[in-house]
Amino acid sequence: MSTLITTDRLLLDPLMESDGKFVLELVNTEGWLRFIGNRNVTSEADATAYIQKIIDSPVINYWVIRLKGNNLPIGIITFIKREYLAHHDIGFALLPAFENSGYAYEASVAVLHNLIHSAGQHTHLSAITNPENSRAIKLLKKLGFEFHKTITVEKENLQVYEACTDRLCITEITHSFFSAFTNKRSEQPNVAVLKDICIPEAIIVNKNRPTTDVFDLISFIEMNTRILTDGTLLAFEEKEIFEETKIIKDIATRFSEYEKKGIVFRQRFHLKGCKIFQFVKIKQSWKICSILWMDNEI
Repeated sequence: MSTLITTDRLLLDPLMESDGKFVLELVNTEGWLRFIGNRNVTSEADATAYIQKIIDSPVINYWVIRLKGNNLPIGIITFIKREYLAHHDIGFALLPAFENSGYAYEASVAVLHNLIHSAGQHTHLSAITNPENSRAIKLLKKLGFEFHKTITVEKENLQVYEACTDRLCITEITHSFFSAFTNKRSEQPNVAVLKDICIPEAIIVNKNRPTTDVFDLISFIEMNTRILTDGTLLAFEEKEIFEETKIIKDIATRFSEYEKKGIVFRQRFHLKGCKIFQFVKIKQSWKICSILWMDNEI
């Protein structure tokens, strides 16, 4: 389970005995002691023994989050099957100096990507947190987890959050769609990714009064590639700001509200609108089969 994972800024690799000094520091931070608990690790020897127990357990996986470039360890992502939970749970912790930089979200998204594409091994995932850990709860909601219930473990009340892996996969695909068109700053659009996340027969419909434009996948990719690279559309960014997803077996619909802004023909614009995505699951993989969208000026 614990394999090397990379992101734009991070390397995630399995926890090793040589990480003792880092683990000693992490498990004695204020946040760990308050929200996770005292592990009575007070020396590097204790840390080495603690790490060995983790490595020897068949139900525990730890990834160490490291900065690319210098391999500096800054946090961990955990994936554990606990006796009192129906599903495996994911967790995260960072050294205080590296909080509020998006590292926990970036690392968690990368691990979740591996989990939801692991040949259907996990239909649901859990996460547990102290009710007072507002930062963790905010991150879990951003990742797509929803509150499930409150449980008591060793006289401590904990909140259980859960996520359906099908829904996480659909969210990932939707975010890939929106980010494919970004060309702000030095970012390059990647419209060709639509070939990977859509079925070849996908239909895209733009219902903006007074016209209705209908595209097949190839013509939609060609049009957007042209306007995003020839100077027609500059500093463009589009992102989802609200969604509702309904899944019925191997088909799904996602209603998405979005916001987009940029410069077209030297004129700045800022729009909101809605998109309706339809998905189909083919050979255990979700794909977009149609998109209907309409812009609204704000």
